[in-house]
Amino acid sequence: MIGLSDVSAAARRLDGVAHRTPVLTSRTLDAISGATVWLKAEPFQRSGSFKFRGAYNKLASLTPARLRAGVVAYSSGNHAQAVALAARLLGARAVIVMPDDSAAAKLAATAGYGAEVVTHDPRRRREDVAARVAARRGLQLVRPYDDPAVMAGQGTVALELIEQVGDLDDLLVCVGGGGLIAGCSTAATGLCPGARVVGVEPSGADDTFRSLRAGRRVAVAPRTIADGLRAPVPGRLTFPVNRRLVDEVVRVDDDRIVEAMGFLFDRLKLVTEPSGACAVAALLGSGGRFAGRRVGVTVTGGNVGPARFCELTRGPRLR
Repeated sequence: MIGLSDVSAAARRLDGVAHRTPVLTSRTLDAISGATVWLKAEPFQRSGSFKFRGAYNKLASLTPARLRAGVVAYSSGNHAQAVALAARLLGARAVIVMPDDSAAAKLAATAGYGAEVVTHDPRRRREDVAARVAARRGLQLVRPYDDPAVMAGQGTVALELIEQVGDLDDLLVCVGGGGLIAGCSTAATGLCPGARVVGVEPSGADDTFRSLRAGRRVAVAPRTIADGLRAPVPGRLTFPVNRRLVDEVVRVDDDRIVEAMGFLFDRLKLVTEPSGACAVAALLGSGGRFAGRRVGVTVTGGNVGPARFCELTRGPRLR
């Protein structure tokens, strides 16, 4: 388990390194939802997503000897870029294991940060590939979410948001493997004891929704355009945190996610990847359930190439 003190310690490590990302507002979004809404805009974070926070906190927590030995991570994109950049800033060697069907923009960005990219057949478990690379080369494995230091780093999203806007009644957080919401729920409930934490998952990757209902970790076969949220099962370490602190998880379908991407681009001039717009999609479709409340929303990343963004937002999904 992690506590508010862990998130605060992560914030101190990140001070002056990570960007203090802006909070955006929209009168249109307030009118649609009936709430007073603040969007924490992590597309403006270093490496383009919230993932930099957890990756840097993890690497900065390593002993000098472990850091000199180098690190290895596995990711379809955002964690890959975050670890690559954090390693470069800290003078460490990074090897990133990525499926060979990863988005071209994310592959290029990861290599551009100076990491060695090792691709693999997506039918193979990337965790297994990374573990073999770590054992063979003597590297420190940096998991994308199932690590206390990573969770604490991600929790600085909520810590910062509450520092910027004050107490919240509700916090909507995108859910993949559960690291972001574990850290954010720790921060939010520690700072605002009455706040409700609501996770948002794609309908086609609803492992946390199903797991919380079942009271145990349940695996799914993810099918969603939100590639950053395709975790097949909640994390072994993240799930107990989320089971204790998260009030509920709601699901949104891919069409709603694309609508949210279009809304954010049109109304706030904010480019998001599908995963980054998931929580906004839930708010747009909330039917007034948050009316009269102070609501924080995570907009988690903007790592989408122009061709993919145009393909999605000009297609039949966008109504």
